[in-house]
Amino acid sequence: MHLIRCGALEGFESLIRSLGGNPVEQFRQVGISLSQLRDPNSFISYSKMAEVLEICSHAYRTPFLGLLLAERNKYWVLSDLLVSISQDPTVAEALAKFDRHLYLHASGVHLTITTSGDEARLELKFDFNTPLGIDQLAQKAVGQTATVLSKLMAVDRYSFKLHLRQPSPVAESTNKSGFYPQIHFGSTFDGIRLTTKDLNRRPKLDEETLQKHFIEHLQHLKARYPNNIKNQAKEIIGQLLPSGDCSMDKVASNLGLHQKTLQRKLQNENSNYRELLRETRLVIAEQYLSQGSVSITDLALNLGYAEVSEFSRHFKSWTGYSPKKWRQERFGATHY
Repeated sequence: MHLIRCGALEGFESLIRSLGGNPVEQFRQVGISLSQLRDPNSFISYSKMAEVLEICSHAYRTPFLGLLLAERNKYWVLSDLLVSISQDPTVAEALAKFDRHLYLHASGVHLTITTSGDEARLELKFDFNTPLGIDQLAQKAVGQTATVLSKLMAVDRYSFKLHLRQPSPVAESTNKSGFYPQIHFGSTFDGIRLTTKDLNRRPKLDEETLQKHFIEHLQHLKARYPNNIKNQAKEIIGQLLPSGDCSMDKVASNLGLHQKTLQRKLQNENSNYRELLRETRLVIAEQYLSQGSVSITDLALNLGYAEVSEFSRHFKSWTGYSPKKWRQERFGATHY
């Protein structure tokens, strides 16, 4: 089964309601409860998500639903990947790493880069289809890739030339995405056209951009967990782990607190930073190990470990099993 983090549907509920729809009913049609989406780090079926997007596109006569949703997705949804690739020497190398780690966000989608002369294209390919198609899913993925690129290159996301395999919608829609003027429909691929010069540029995801992201994410956390500093801290930890810089001071800073203030608040909730770090790492590790396709080495790096052996030692102390054995015991997986 191909899975995707629920955070990818951030903004879906408000979008459907703005169109006069009932998002609860749409998800019920494919056997999913909307309550399953409340945790952005939990997973749902990728193909089910594709079906919901197609159902809503037809029901509300909104042919650009996928692009509209991509616009509503905050880039913090993929910020853990952005943080991990932002230090690469070129955009091309950053995108190659992005593709290698994309399974941590969604399994069953791949990003490939091909060049011809001065032109380059970023192509998104899916390992699945649905009886209703995946046009809206392709729109969303291409739009979200444009957002990632805009942060990586410090340019306007609406400046990219988007390509979609689907034919141009026959009926004009009043609900047009800001991406619309730059879309080439009926293309040979789903993706974005760039130049080789763009690929050779150095990524520009600076500290100011990252800090802005964490401020926006903090507002989201305060709305979601208004009186629970533990859950706020755990989400920030989950965001920072791939960067390798997940100290208590860094977590406190991104929560707008002094380290001692965070420490005191956690103590008031009968917790501490080390405990939250362990809990967050364990939850994330078990989620990705459950998918079956994750590399133990990649998982260790994305949990902030410099050595796989250190991750394996910690995981065994938490569960009684090595990561490989834990997966074999539960799912019979033999690859790692």
